[in-house]
Amino acid sequence: MTAIIVVSIFTAVMIAAGLWGMKKTATLNDFFIGSRSIGPWVSALSYGTTYFSAVIFIGFAGHLGWGYGLNALWIAVGNAFLGAFLAWVILGRRTRRMTQNLDVVTMPELLQERYGGKYFKIIAASVIFLFLLPYAASVFKGLGYLFEVNFHISFDSALLIMVAITGVYLILGGYFAVTLTDFIQGIIMVIGALLMVTILTDKAGGLLASLQQISLNHYKHVYAQGAPDYFMLAALVFMTSFGAWGMPQMVQKFYSIKNEKVIKIAAFATFGFALIISVCAYFTGALTHVFFSEPVKTAAGVINFDAMIPELLIRYLPESVMIVILLLILSASMSTLSALVLVSASSIAIDLYKGHVNPAVSKTKSVFMMRFLSGLFIIISYFIAKYEFSFIITLMSLSWGVIAGGFLAPYVYGIYWKRTTLAGAQAGMFSGIVSAISFFYILGPSKSPIASSIAIIVPFAIVPAVSLFTKKPAPRKIVKAFKGI
Repeated sequence: MTAIIVVSIFTAVMIAAGLWGMKKTATLNDFFIGSRSIGPWVSALSYGTTYFSAVIFIGFAGHLGWGYGLNALWIAVGNAFLGAFLAWVILGRRTRRMTQNLDVVTMPELLQERYGGKYFKIIAASVIFLFLLPYAASVFKGLGYLFEVNFHISFDSALLIMVAITGVYLILGGYFAVTLTDFIQGIIMVIGALLMVTILTDKAGGLLASLQQISLNHYKHVYAQGAPDYFMLAALVFMTSFGAWGMPQMVQKFYSIKNEKVIKIAAFATFGFALIISVCAYFTGALTHVFFSEPVKTAAGVINFDAMIPELLIRYLPESVMIVILLLILSASMSTLSALVLVSASSIAIDLYKGHVNPAVSKTKSVFMMRFLSGLFIIISYFIAKYEFSFIITLMSLSWGVIAGGFLAPYVYGIYWKRTTLAGAQAGMFSGIVSAISFFYILGPSKSPIASSIAIIVPFAIVPAVSLFTKKPAPRKIVKAFKGI
């Protein structure tokens, strides 16, 4: 009963944020990037909460913490320094200035205006829609199971509750509501993560004893049977850190900042947030070696790494703390979900409809279309999560590699190298997408971090190679894009 009351209060706050955001939303820029008026702390927590969903706590932490022990913390360090701090330092200022120079608000618009090319935006928007929507559905699915276990309600009912909560505050308030709720959710995530680690570490005998037990038991449980695949660990660090640089829902955070003074504060704040969340998650995963003698298994005797962390928390945390942890995981997922839905809706409303079908569409109709499509995509995500279409599961596994591989190199070269050409950017995008899909099927789903890493690296060689042998960009376009950079 207490959990239901707390979640009800949480829901009311989210809806209130939506109503507040609605009052501030009058134009398409308001709805999608908050009129470029977001401050440093809100921007930082919005970036961080979008970065980390329930997957890090439920899936990654249990599996990787058991497999790599304390070495899993390298992923946390990589995510905090490379994926969060350096992203702001290297990409933040140039991205904001160029998007302002070119008057664009989405990744496909940025690529279109930076490079030209009649159909570049259409292709980029289609890739976003095709691969981010299943990703959003996977977040819904994880949340549905979470509510089913904690509240003992059906999976379908849990999904409908999530649709209602996310739909209301996102559709009403757009980006203003998303950033405000991200800020609130970020604070909840930090409190929950620190509580979780503090209590579990205390039950394990303190920090020093925990570190010793993890190292000793990891050797007995895993290393004695064969060394873990540390090449895979390196691929995980690379994919989850640098891959985030090319994800449209992450890059969007740079468009919306109030001014360039925000960037330094946001960089350090995001670093701190990412370090706390990721270290707490992976250290908790490593603590499974203290509390379990073998991985959790299903009734059929099959290892279920996704159940490791939930089982650990249910067994060893008091009910009052479990409510906070529930809000932590709920917050992590809803922030990621709202960002994914917003970017997916923009691919149709802004990049395809406003960009090609009806450029003269009114402000009122544009905002209405974004609201309508956000709601529609949430509903589609619900049905994907509910019926678990087999081809969608494959798209979910591919999504990170395809999006990061397709967009990262054209985006980074576009804001740094004036000589990058349309042909080079297109070749980079296609080589990243083809590499992600090809190596995913060659190596198999279990090696998807390696496939994704290859897909991210390949375009960085293709883009300059093609650009040097193709027609230079128009000088006037380059002067406009790089003004003040």
